[in-house]
Amino acid sequence: MRDDAVFKALADRSRRQLLDRLREENGQTLGELCEGLDMTRQAVAKHLGILKRANLVSWKRQGRERLHFINPVPINEIAERWISKFEQPRLSALSRLKKRLEKQDAE
Repeated sequence: MRDDAVFKALADRSRRQLLDRLREENGQTLGELCEGLDMTRQAVAKHLGILKRANLVSWKRQGRERLHFINPVPINEIAERWISKFEQPRLSALSRLKKRLEKQDAE
């Protein structure tokens, strides 16, 4: 099942970190994605391969480099299938409350 590959890919913190970096700045090279991470280049490439198989990341060649792009469609499909079943305003209110309480705890 396609959702299984997406959930498996999202289960790893390092892969979520790579997706966050691509969300912030899409179209990065492997070298750019490696910058500032406590992972080897090979580990990042392996994680990108898992994300690509889950259709969460795509890439295109630009000269000698490969640019990586986030594909938000599979995440949106999961959100529509699983999260939209719940009442969105209530979840948003709970999320805001949680963030506010966490911020107070940090202060």
